[in-house]
Amino acid sequence: MAKDKIKILLVEDDSFLLGMYATKFEIEGFKVIMAEDGEKAVRLAPKELPDIILLDIILPKVNGFDVLSQLKANSITANIPVILLTNLSQKDEIEKGLKMGAEDYLIKAHFMPSEVVEKIKKVLNK
Repeated sequence: MAKDKIKILLVEDDSFLLGMYATKFEIEGFKVIMAEDGEKAVRLAPKELPDIILLDIILPKVNGFDVLSQLKANSITANIPVILLTNLSQKDEIEKGLKMGAEDYLIKAHFMPSEVVEKIKKVLNK
């Protein structure tokens, strides 16, 4: 029997990027759950229990840092690896995200979707 697909919660408010990443991840054989705002991400994570979460920081309703903080504070979602995928590239923001428990911090403009897939696989194989 085929092993279960890797389940990704993709949190991104830009519908173009959301669609592009979702398509790429599905082609790679991942199951993708999408949230276009932070509130929905916080609601979906404990319900869906994804293997990994890709989280934008600039989001409507609840920003990515607050989402990360809520996920890490919830015993159900605390151990789900989170990769921040954002355009914020300030050193202090990167440090803040990593200090808060993110596994990695990817700047959208610097990574192709295929490179993001490689990062996901690397984090999950830790």
